[in-house]
Amino acid sequence: MIINKSIKPAQGRLGVLVVGVGGAVSTTLITGVLTIRKGFKKPVGSITQMATMRMQDGEEKRIKDIVPLAELDDIVFGGWDLFPENAYDAALYAEVLKEKDLNLVKDELQSISPMTAAFDHNFAKRLNGTHVKQCATRWDMVEQLREDIRSFKVANHCDRVVVLWAASTEIYLPMSEEHMTLAALEKAMKENNTAVIAPSMCYAYAAIAEGAPFVMGAPNLCVDIPAMWEFAKQMNVPIAGKDFKSGQTLMKTVLAPMFKTRMLGVSGWFSTNILGNRDGEVLDQPENFKTKEVSKLSVIDNILEPEKFPDLYGDVYHKVRINYYPPRKDNKEAWDNIDIFGWMGYPMEIKVNFLCRDSILAAPIALDLVLFSDLAHRAGMCGIQTWLSFFCKSPMHDLEHQPVHDLFTQWRMVKETIRNMVGETAPSYLD
Repeated sequence: MIINKSIKPAQGRLGVLVVGVGGAVSTTLITGVLTIRKGFKKPVGSITQMATMRMQDGEEKRIKDIVPLAELDDIVFGGWDLFPENAYDAALYAEVLKEKDLNLVKDELQSISPMTAAFDHNFAKRLNGTHVKQCATRWDMVEQLREDIRSFKVANHCDRVVVLWAASTEIYLPMSEEHMTLAALEKAMKENNTAVIAPSMCYAYAAIAEGAPFVMGAPNLCVDIPAMWEFAKQMNVPIAGKDFKSGQTLMKTVLAPMFKTRMLGVSGWFSTNILGNRDGEVLDQPENFKTKEVSKLSVIDNILEPEKFPDLYGDVYHKVRINYYPPRKDNKEAWDNIDIFGWMGYPMEIKVNFLCRDSILAAPIALDLVLFSDLAHRAGMCGIQTWLSFFCKSPMHDLEHQPVHDLFTQWRMVKETIRNMVGETAPSYLD
């Protein structure tokens, strides 16, 4: 990743095209941005809007005052969905936000209607979309999506576009030969090899082909393959992901570094969730849960480094469960039981019960990933944006490197990248 210190200004309108624009996370994101820019709400949880960092001269500045981020007033929302309802009706159905808050921007929400989605029922069998494209091949799917991006950009007078995946988790898809080179990927798309080309890959390919940064907010394989890395570099486009780090995994990336820093041992970590929204329904399908499970399980080993500290972490039993429970809707509840041990091997237990609102936590993450991806593009950065690992449950990385999961190390990566963009160095003390 090469950082160009000559950053193009954020001039004109930024189109944000969301895959799953009628979903709980998407409608929460859109409603939040619309109400914030009208002064009704504050951007709580957003790094780009509220966070500060100390500069070389010791001055504390907001990140948005250090680098030229797109203004919220310049964002235009659109996207695709399996269901035809406008953003207002979809938000009512999601039941994340209260109707009185939706009504603050009702007209604007009602004006956002989805384009037909590129969908394959085999990749999300719990969903039965009625608002989908008819595509002869995966390549045809890509071409239709590219036309959607171009049409939206023209119709809404956008200077730039970012494509954000905020749709459901697809079935688990292992990396195959068709994913190793761009030529092999394109051949598989044209030959309509639906077994190895997920719909999310078509969205990502279409975005990159149109010069739009792509953000993967689910644990799908998608851009996490060499073919997409090759294409992103060829087109000089940033790609980021994957899986919004919003709830239980966020807690793990805080607690696990504490255990390691204190040299406390861990013998077991049991995690379970109940969730009732559409995402919970999709994850109730074993093939789709497998994708999420792989994402969530990777965190602990990476942070604790059992190969380096076998006496402390060499035999950790790590279990993750997600249970679909419709009455809870978007208000996810996560339980963690952590069995640790200390001096002379004496055992202790930590219990965490996190009653969180999934979309409330994910919406500002989605906003930050969009704005930072747009910034990266204007700064001449392309390919995997490792500095955006802070926002992701399963950070993207190439085949030669391991991802960084420690939240505090990830935060230093964000600040270091921003400093490099503006030609700053870190303060003399430990940052």
